[in-house]
Amino acid sequence: MPDALVIAAHGSHLNPSSSAPAFDHADRIRETGAFDEVRETFWKEEPAFREVLRTVDAEEVYVVPLFISEGYFTEEIIPRELRLDGWNTDSWDSDGTSATTATLTAADTGQTIQYCGPVGSHDAMSDVIVQRAKSVTGDPDVGEGFGLAVVGHGTKRNENSAKAIEYHADRIRGMDRFDEVQALFMDEDPEIDDVTGFFDVSDIVVVPLFIADGYHTQEDIPEDMGLTDDYREGYELPERVDGHDIWYAGAVGTEPLLADVVLERTVEAGADVRGAIEQVRNRTRMAVEMDD
Repeated sequence: MPDALVIAAHGSHLNPSSSAPAFDHADRIRETGAFDEVRETFWKEEPAFREVLRTVDAEEVYVVPLFISEGYFTEEIIPRELRLDGWNTDSWDSDGTSATTATLTAADTGQTIQYCGPVGSHDAMSDVIVQRAKSVTGDPDVGEGFGLAVVGHGTKRNENSAKAIEYHADRIRGMDRFDEVQALFMDEDPEIDDVTGFFDVSDIVVVPLFIADGYHTQEDIPEDMGLTDDYREGYELPERVDGHDIWYAGAVGTEPLLADVVLERTVEAGADVRGAIEQVRNRTRMAVEMDD
């Protein structure tokens, strides 16, 4: 039976690069042939959440939110706009980082919707963070002698936002790859402003757990860390700050391997796409080796 994948992202009327990760990962998945149809949809751009299912012919649709945490958009906005009958905030039976999938019906189209958890709380996102560290340093073996800072926004409005950051920091710490691993935040303690104070090692890789590069990742975080007084003037990689070399990676959502996490979410919902996952991983690995 034909099936389709819909990648749901925030988008922006003000930042044209906000939608780029959704389009890029959709293209990577299209190249694998894993689904008969692949669509992107946005809250702040076209095609809109409310209309996207009408552009899909398949009767079964896997919807994957390209968001970091379980919260307002993934638990309220997307289900409401897709008109998912039977959805409620307990449908994933999640503690804030353990969402999997809920099988629902789209009220106006009658399609079966496999509504998947967001990419940001999936275990495979830990591998994407590590891959981001490899990409920014150009070292496929990066780890020994390095510290890793996983950075989130942090907000009192959604405690799950911090949970996702701490969850992946804990998982990567358990890999025993990096000498030190810290979860840091923009708007709550411990803060990214003091990044060098949290590490003893001299080399620190900083990976923001954001989907797209925008105001926070391109302006706020570099300036807050002291990489530059004015983001428009740029900075080096690595940049020397307080006796440490800072390797700033930019938004994790721009890492090509994130397409793997999108596919992993659909596997949890029953999609037979293991071959596509291997394709994405192999292409990502080859790209890093060519850059090395």
